[in-house]
Amino acid sequence: MPSSRFSAGPATIIIDTREQEPYSFDPRLAAAVRRALPAGDYSIDGLEGIVAVERKTLDDFVSTVIHSRRRFREELRKLGEYRAACVVVEAGLADVLQQRYRGEAHANAVLGSALSIILDFRLPVFFCGNRQAGCHFTQAYLLAAHARWSV
Repeated sequence: MPSSRFSAGPATIIIDTREQEPYSFDPRLAAAVRRALPAGDYSIDGLEGIVAVERKTLDDFVSTVIHSRRRFREELRKLGEYRAACVVVEAGLADVLQQRYRGEAHANAVLGSALSIILDFRLPVFFCGNRQAGCHFTQAYLLAAHARWSV
């Protein structure tokens, strides 16, 4: 995507205060501040109620969709009401299928949970390969939303 898509003025990425290992974004592209968010781990200043990214490591994703399903479904319900929201998983789909995570959850159950998020909540789940790719994707996603919807 050309960088001219991100020309709506300076962006500030909001990092939720509960995020334990926050991404480090390129300061040349956006400032970053920590503040409580209503849903998700990352958003854009001024768009907190309509744009969000929920970040998960693979182990956290598996644990959440298998063992903390009820609490996570409430978070997904909130995110499903946003104009643009997604779940970013710091692993590839092959990592799920080859069960490269802690716990005994079957790969089909984890994949089924991802499909449920996509189909039931209309939230895309992006398997980004690793933490670095997840950070890059999250930054690009948020800056694209900022360019489209910031006034």
